[in-house]
Formats: sequence, structure tokens, C-alpha cells
Amino acid sequence: MYLCCLFLFLVTLTAVALADPTPVPAGWTLHRRALPDTNLLVRISLVQSNLHNLDAYLLDVADPQSPNYGQHWTLAKVLDTFRPRQDSVEVVTSWLAEELGLDSHSLGLSLSGDVINLNTTAAEAERIFDTEYNVYRWNDDGSERIGCHEGHNFPPHVSDHVAFVWPTLMHGERRLAARDHTLPSSNYKGPRAVALNDSSSFQGLERCDEAVTLECLRALYCFDYMPLAPHKNTVGVAEFGMNVYRPQDLDKFFRKFAPSRLGQRPKFFSIAGGHLNQSDTSNADLDEASLDLQLMMGLLGHEQEVLLYQTDTTIFDPLIGKVASLPSVARAWDASYCSALGVADQDLTDCGDVPRANVLSISYAAAPDIQNPIFAPVFQRECQELGKPDMVQLSLLGSTFVASSGDVGVAWRTLDGSSMQCLVNGSLGPDSSGAFVGAFPASCPYVTAVGGTQIRSGKSVYDVETAASKDGFFSGGGFSNTFPRPSFQQAVVTNYLERFAPPYGPDVFNRSGRAFPDVSANGGPIRVVVDGDFTAVEGTSASAPIFASLIAAINDHRIAAGKGPVGWLNPALYSSRFARSFNDVTTGSNPGCGTQGFPAAPGWDPVTGLGTPNFERLLENFLSLP
Repeated sequence: MYLCCLFLFLVTLTAVALADPTPVPAGWTLHRRALPDTNLLVRISLVQSNLHNLDAYLLDVADPQSPNYGQHWTLAKVLDTFRPRQDSVEVVTSWLAEELGLDSHSLGLSLSGDVINLNTTAAEAERIFDTEYNVYRWNDDGSERIGCHEGHNFPPHVSDHVAFVWPTLMHGERRLAARDHTLPSSNYKGPRAVALNDSSSFQGLERCDEAVTLECLRALYCFDYMPLAPHKNTVGVAEFGMNVYRPQDLDKFFRKFAPSRLGQRPKFFSIAGGHLNQSDTSNADLDEASLDLQLMMGLLGHEQEVLLYQTDTTIFDPLIGKVASLPSVARAWDASYCSALGVADQDLTDCGDVPRANVLSISYAAAPDIQNPIFAPVFQRECQELGKPDMVQLSLLGSTFVASSGDVGVAWRTLDGSSMQCLVNGSLGPDSSGAFVGAFPASCPYVTAVGGTQIRSGKSVYDVETAASKDGFFSGGGFSNTFPRPSFQQAVVTNYLERFAPPYGPDVFNRSGRAFPDVSANGGPIRVVVDGDFTAVEGTSASAPIFASLIAAINDHRIAAGKGPVGWLNPALYSSRFARSFNDVTTGSNPGCGTQGFPAAPGWDPVTGLGTPNFERLLENFLSLP
């Protein structure tokens, strides 16, 4: 059977048939055959047990009506539950040993028993998998990578036991990011900002519609928080590639808005070579980390440590180019990954010696959510990894994942930010018309996706916000093309579709897909400091760490009460118990793809989700749970 490996991405066994070879992905040019002695690390992921029960397992610990709510699993239980059958291990390792002329015990099997690591050469891999490895050039910068765009072959008796071939190399970056009012959209790289000269006006609640500060956010969401068990609680942000912060920016921000934090820094963890390369980082790469850390550290106060997961390992997505690699953060939480034979020789650091965060905020996107026979299974597998650990301890162990929903409504922003795209005949095309595009990982049901809101001009923090609609910033949201709608969403989403949804046809959006965002929070203009200047940024890159901070505070109170962290949030948030925990946002929309997108409406809507949080009510409800 044919197994496509499309460069550096994961793909499914049945993605492509040999009779219909896969073309070289867009953006790359086939340069030459790989040299026979080129070293490769091939990682073969085996079919796991009990994946069909994943949702049931998660709901058992995350549904507030379950008698087992909050009883998160141990790592040993997770590994044992999802470990591949022994015959899968034996069939694949025996086949590889026969092909290589090796003892099967010399092959690198991960501690969790689901990944076989094979250190080999291009020539040997071509012989084993009956394929060709080539050197490809990325048209944007001329960089070269090795891959096999026409895939791997497995004998029928082996293919039934193999789920994926994992990437041999990783490279690149892409995020959902905040934006400012004025800078041009060319070479778009993240939160863009304009310097502000009058920093004296950043205090009080009178001008929050113009300048959102920490004080404004606390008033908006009733966030009067005093930490009770900060040394037992963990919260973090993920940053990728060159996106770093500068300490002097933190100090300038804290001096103005959070004096007790002055001189403090996040606890830094380097993953796969990630480093704070502040001296050789351009200003365009400072905004995201500055925004995430200043908001989270400022909101949570000086007693709560914030973890910074900085990774330099990223992957290339053949659809859109360079993208952030969430699995690289995942590996750092899992000691079993580095226990495999052969992996220790690779440039993979910090595996298993990095503490797991109870809440992780992610302001990045991996790819557009597209129903594609090659890429949909990739998203499904990565989404499942957020639900249970293959390499990681995740939602079953009590972690919460919060992600930005996007900043361009129902469309997708191109890699360089110069234009918007929509789906035309199943592929990304111009924004003028076409089907709606979601953003992954926000579209994953195991992630809590956060949309963006703003204070209406002339209104105060005591008025309900509106969906983000200033200067071309529109909250991302809609319906997944990849993931089906979870049962806990059915009632509120059906209400929207039957009463408020525009009469778009089935070719415009997937009415049965996972609906997002789940909630929303302010997206600016947020006042932060970047490269020494006060700046105004907008985007769901701000909304995600704001909401994540509130959940971290809830975990703090639960831990102080002798309870565990909340873990996977979504089943609880959609339950009737939490119906009064949000400020219902009913104005605004998220246009794109030649339409007005979706309008906000009473109850849940695909622009602002369930609404913005009321911390006091959320806290009361979560404390009432076991």
C-alpha cells in the first residue's frame, strides 16, 4: 500500500494511489535526487488501540455531569490504554529487520510502544520503501529540504499496522497574529504596532475604547484575582522560531502597568534549539512574545510564575508554506520520546525534562482547516494528540489548550499577509468568492478557541463589547471542514443555524462541522511595549492569553481547594450549568470570501462563541465541581 510523506508533514495510508502520483507541492521546486549516503531519521507511527473511545474517555473526566469529572488519568494509564497491539509491533519490526538484515530488537521502539525510529540513509530508505528521495528548493528563499513527494510503499500485511510516516526534517513558521492600524500588509509577520507618544493617558477606565490596558481588562471581565496557590499552579505560552521578547520591554510595561512585576521574567525553556536571540531579531519578530507575556504576566500578578516554551523546531506545510510546529512543544513534555533507540543522536533537546503546563496559550496557526484527502487526516491525528498523549501528557492528564481563532473572518490570510484566500474547488484561491476557511488548531474540538471582541467607540467597560470590526480585523470563526461537531455543541449551534445563520448553501460552509470559536475576549487595541515603544496592537493573539490567564486563575483556586485543574474546558463551558458565565455579544460579524460572513447573535455564534467571560461566575461554577 502507498503511504505519502509529502515533505515534512504526516499523511495517511490511503491518501494517494500509485496510479495518481502526487505533484510537487506548491512553493517548492524539485532540484535533484538526494545523495545516496544522506542520513535520514524515519519515524513510523503504528496504529494505536482504543482511539475510537477517545471522546468517551475525555467526556468521562470533562463533562460536569459525569461522576468522574476532574479525575484525570495517570500517564501510565494513558500509555497502557492507547498502546498499539503487540502484533502491530511484531509485524512492522520483523518486516523492517528482514529488509535491513538486522535483528528486530535493534530497531528503535519508543517507550510508549507506538513509534518505530529508523536511522538510515536515503539509498536504504528508497530500497525499503520503494520510493525516491529528492532535494527540493523553497521558492521564497532558496532553502533546500529532503523529502519524497510521491510517498512510501508498504506490503499489504504491513500497511494495516501503520498509521503515519513522520517527517524527516522540520522548518519554518506561521502564526495567527495581532495587527495594528497603520502598517502595510506586505511581509506580514505578526502583531504590528504603531508607536504611541502619550503614555500618560493609559491609566483609568475613561478611554478603554481607545486604549485597552490591564485595568480595562480586569473591569471588563470582573477579574478581581488574588492568587492562593501560585507555587502549585502552572501556566505557559508557546513561542516559535524568531519570535522572542526583550527584557527591557517587559520592564517598561511593568513599570507602567504592573509595578510588582518589575524585574521579573518568564521561566524559559528551550525546545529543539529555541533561544532568545534578541540581539539579531528584527522588530517584526518581537511583537507576539511581547504581547503574550506582558498580558499574561501582568494579569496574573507577581506571585504566579509564567512558563515560556521557546522552540526553534517548525515544519513546512505544503499548502501554505512555513508553519509553527506544536508537536515540538509536545515532545518536550514527554520523556518516552527521547528514550527510543536512535533518537538521542538527533538534534532534539529538552525531551521530557520540561514541566507540563496546566494551561497553554497558543497564538499560532498550523494550517487552514481544509477537507483534503491528504491533509485532513493530518489535522485529525494532531488534534487527537491534544486529547491523549502519543508523545505527550495532555487533556486526559488535565491540561487546557487555548488558541486564537484568527483575525480575517471566514477567510485565510496568505503566508506573506498580502491577500486573503478562500476555498475554490477544494483548493485555496482568491478571497473574492469561495467557501469559508477555518484555522487549525482552533478548529480542533479539544482546543478552546478564542475569538476577538472590542469595546465600541464611546462605550465603557461596563457595556457589552462587539465582535471585532475595526480596521479590517474580524474575528475568525465558522465551521470546521475536517472535524465533526461534538455532541456538547449540538443544542447551541443548532439554535444559531435555525434562527440566525445567513442562507448560504452547503458549498459555502460545512453545517455539520465543529463550530468555533468557543468563547471570545478583547482583541484590542491593546497597549503593550515593543522595542522600547508603547504600541497599539489588535488581534486574537491578544484574546487567547487573556482568556488563558482567567483559566489559570481558576485552576489556582481549585488547587487551593484541594481539587485538580479544569483540563479540557469545552464540555463544561457548553453545559447549562455555565449558561450565565458569559457576557453575550450580539453585534458585529466576520466578513470574507465575498460575503458578510456570520452575524453575531443571542447565544452562541460563530463570531464570538458563547461570549466574553465573567470571571466571578466562571470561578463559582468551576469551584462547585468536584
